[in-house]
Amino acid sequence: MLDAAIVTVVNNDVRLVVHSDRGAHYRWPGWLSRMRDAKLVRSMSRKGCSPDNAACEGFFGRLKTELFYPRDWRATTVEQFIEASTLTIRWYNAKRIKISLGSLSPLEYRESLRIAA
Repeated sequence: MLDAAIVTVVNNDVRLVVHSDRGAHYRWPGWLSRMRDAKLVRSMSRKGCSPDNAACEGFFGRLKTELFYPRDWRATTVEQFIEASTLTIRWYNAKRIKISLGSLSPLEYRESLRIAA
């Protein structure tokens, strides 16, 4: 899976981060050399410190539940999947209503605090 991902970003100038759980692969020399050769940044939660990963896990859990699992993706192209994912992420970051933000969207909340969007 890592090799397939590396192929898609091989000519990308952006430093990408690969987040991992504490699996054995994280210390495996073959995985480490692939990460180094592709100039990827390793990220891992500290042992016993779930808040390190909580926001990421919560977001991806919601993304899978609300976008991925309800649909049949077999006839979907990679481009179509990227577009659907991008639209969902934009909605999540800017427009979804959150009770904890006073029933405002994240964008409206930031604007109410005069924080740049």
